[in-house]
Amino acid sequence: MKKIYIIVASLFFITACSPDLDQSPSNIANADSLTDFEGVLNAAYYYQLGSVTPLAVMADFRADNAFMFEAPYTEFDVFTSNLITMDEQFFRPLYAQMYKSILSANNVIENSSDATQVAEAKFLRALSYFKLVKSFGDVGVNLSATPSLIDASILVRQPASDVYNNVIIPDLQDAISGLTVSVAYGRASKLAAQSLLGKVYAASGNFASAESTLATVVNGAAAAGVSLVDDYSEIFGAEHEVENSEIIYSTQISSSVVDEYSFGSDFWNWFVGDDSKSDFPVDADLVAAFDASDATGATDLRRAVTLSADGKTAIKFPKEGGLGGEHDWIEIRLADVILLYAEALNENGNTAGALTQLNKIRNRAGLANSTATTQAEVKTAILNERRLELAFEGHRWFDLVRTNSVNSEMGENVNPNYYVFPIPVSEILATDGVITQNPGY
Repeated sequence: MKKIYIIVASLFFITACSPDLDQSPSNIANADSLTDFEGVLNAAYYYQLGSVTPLAVMADFRADNAFMFEAPYTEFDVFTSNLITMDEQFFRPLYAQMYKSILSANNVIENSSDATQVAEAKFLRALSYFKLVKSFGDVGVNLSATPSLIDASILVRQPASDVYNNVIIPDLQDAISGLTVSVAYGRASKLAAQSLLGKVYAASGNFASAESTLATVVNGAAAAGVSLVDDYSEIFGAEHEVENSEIIYSTQISSSVVDEYSFGSDFWNWFVGDDSKSDFPVDADLVAAFDASDATGATDLRRAVTLSADGKTAIKFPKEGGLGGEHDWIEIRLADVILLYAEALNENGNTAGALTQLNKIRNRAGLANSTATTQAEVKTAILNERRLELAFEGHRWFDLVRTNSVNSEMGENVNPNYYVFPIPVSEILATDGVITQNPGY
């Protein structure tokens, strides 16, 4: 039945204590006594739930797609040290749950004799560290299932570049070698690992490796049963999640399983205006972007799927059952990969090839081919297309940072200190300052 792994993994839920690097689920048997690590692997999947709502808010409300109305949540819309007031609601859940996922993954990697389990665990460990690095920059690295309580080295923040090169990339390369091509609902696959590796290369500025890796995904998608859905509206909504040819990997969500917020993740609730912190969350700048797309002479078919008729709320994930939403969080889908592949091609000087990929997405949206011609124009066109295609899917802020477009798109000079988010204060205090705060906070 749907979302089996979450139901199993919920058995391993515990209350976080600090520092989170030192935690392990106390009711999981000692690794020496385990022979089947499926439950521990499921725990690593389960803890990804803790990243969903924070990343949804961080990516779109920090950027120019959505805005907060009620203080102190309005701190997302300005760039000062006061964002730290959102610590306990957003940044600590993300930080804590990713390290729990990492710890569970470490247990599988060290102790399981099942090669597929180990490959899935390496994918999840890489995914967790990728979310941490792009959110917080430098982070501590723990690759042990039984970290020493007296070894402070795992708490010391490592340069983001080292985390990419020494942990995330090798883990994904191993995952690619150990996973099957076919995409399974809610599980890691070779295509998912290849896609994530391409995203990692792009985020770290290695567009040569990004191009070749993403080309493998785009060219191999059909053989793995992955393709663009003809009707954009059929990508979203709980009824479309299981048999969806476009989704490469998603984090499964069930209203019957609690997450860090004590109920099934309601990331979509922020977008539809059901939270008083932002009754009408859609930024007028996003509406203007859709207006500009329509002004090219065709109706952008994504608009009616993404925005309410009045342009004030986001309806991409339709409201269902109050807080008990059943919408999965789409981590990777083919359109995202195609647009990132276009970006890599363009960065490497193949503007014509980039346009070919870009136009696949535009044509699906009912639009004519792009009129961009120069490398600079195509770069802007791809960024604009990613905004419209992937609105409210956790990409916009990170796209702006990756493409050095924060100032031009936000219309102000933003201190680069605020490109990343604050380290949870509780982690700094619990480690007596071994974990340090990001500059500016």
